[in-house]
Amino acid sequence: MLFAALGNHQLQAQASVGYYPWSNLVTVSTGTHRAIWLDTRVQTNSLFSSLSIDLLPMINLKRGEIVQWYIGGGLRLNPLYRIADSRADLITIDGYSVNFGARISPLRQNRRIQLALELNPYVKDSFDSGVLKSHFGVVYIFGKKKEQD
Repeated sequence: MLFAALGNHQLQAQASVGYYPWSNLVTVSTGTHRAIWLDTRVQTNSLFSSLSIDLLPMINLKRGEIVQWYIGGGLRLNPLYRIADSRADLITIDGYSVNFGARISPLRQNRRIQLALELNPYVKDSFDSGVLKSHFGVVYIFGKKKEQD
């Protein structure tokens, strides 16, 4: 449903869309085949005032046909926090994270479908607390068709 709504014409640039069901995250990535790529994440089960967007530049460490290893980091922004606190900054920075992950293409007949596994240490913006998160999800890579796809 989400894939059809985005339209295939805009997604010819190797974009990917994923869902992490236990973390309640939707992710959109650009150019995961490149050495450096961008991942953005949105929570799907939050109040509007705590709706955060993660901006995560990633670096591919090793990329094979089946497994892609990457590392990255970024920040979590909350553009709607002003709903809860009118004195808040226009865009509130919630915290910072580091990501260690792998995307695995288990299906030989369709390498565009991937399983994503990640460890994600996260600290609040004031560095007074943090949590070690783990993510497991499914990703689909859009792009031009190849002979084997």
